[in-house]
Amino acid sequence: MKRGSAIMLCEILVISVLMATGAAGGSEDHAGRETSVATFAGGCFWCMEPPFSKLDGVIGVVSGYTGGSVENPIYEEVCRGTTGHVEAVRVIYDPAIISYEKLLDVFWRQIDPTDEGGQFADRGTQYAAAIFYHDDKQRLQAEASKAALEESGRFTKPLVTEVRPAGPFWPAEAHHQGYYARNPLHYRLYRSGSGRQSFLKKTWKEDAEPPDDGTRRRPPSDEELKKKLTPLQFRVTRQGGTEPPFHNEYWDNKREGIYVDIISGAPLFSSRDKYDSGTGWPSFSRPVDHDAVVEREDRGHGMIRREVRARVSDAHLGHVFSDGPSPTGLRYCMNSAALRFVPREDLAAEGYGEYADLFEDAATND
Repeated sequence: MKRGSAIMLCEILVISVLMATGAAGGSEDHAGRETSVATFAGGCFWCMEPPFSKLDGVIGVVSGYTGGSVENPIYEEVCRGTTGHVEAVRVIYDPAIISYEKLLDVFWRQIDPTDEGGQFADRGTQYAAAIFYHDDKQRLQAEASKAALEESGRFTKPLVTEVRPAGPFWPAEAHHQGYYARNPLHYRLYRSGSGRQSFLKKTWKEDAEPPDDGTRRRPPSDEELKKKLTPLQFRVTRQGGTEPPFHNEYWDNKREGIYVDIISGAPLFSSRDKYDSGTGWPSFSRPVDHDAVVEREDRGHGMIRREVRARVSDAHLGHVFSDGPSPTGLRYCMNSAALRFVPREDLAAEGYGEYADLFEDAATND
């Protein structure tokens, strides 16, 4: 496994410390210092790591799953919303340098506390916002902080963010840890495209913290995209069009590599999951990362289908059907015009080196 090995080693060390603290919270001796643990859920955990990681006194931040009953959950299970878990971050910090009240203040500035159906573009109970307290002192501080925010009048709707007791915390897979640092372009576009950044800027105005890692960058307008895309690419991605079967760029492409969003460049699918569905469109059994796409009900053309859109750019990609091969049983039927193919041998040069290990066995056999 070559992907970000140095970063992953650091993550493993931090995870070990955080897991050692468990759900009991309180204080823990770390390198001769008294440390404490805080746990927050604020929608996609990618966006919750940077605000805490940059704070003086924060020793480590780990993305993971908590609040449910399923042990050792994996990302795909949590995404389906059937585990009871939410995406969350666990923060280990030095209370002599930074207070829990400060962490609470930072937390409120990352979320929409009035949203009970998820956070921003991420919908479902697995993306609900919550504060998980580790002892009575944290509970009282969290409840007081929530009450003060509600009384401030900053939000016109009731605050629905729950204050809940902390339970077991299961660290997420390694490729989710520190995602903002390893995939800065995708992270910036996702944070902006999800609506989070614009909401926070509008809500907090002059009190808003500056965006992390260049997120002031806005998604391109349709006028800008018309200059970048071909007429077919624009019609498919922005107007929900469909290209003709068997007469498109990738329907029979058999090369090893990944398929990325034609607009944002975010990785979407891998050739390892591509198969010949006989439909004349490129078909995949699953995305390379389930966070990369969003599914919506499509009732157009007298049918009920599941539309697939790119999460970062909101581009129309195609539809997903339940007649695919095992193990997923799904067929992601995509438009070539919404994709760009990056060959295996060009992954590192084009900034997608972390996906090279998907093809390591093929490289060994070459």
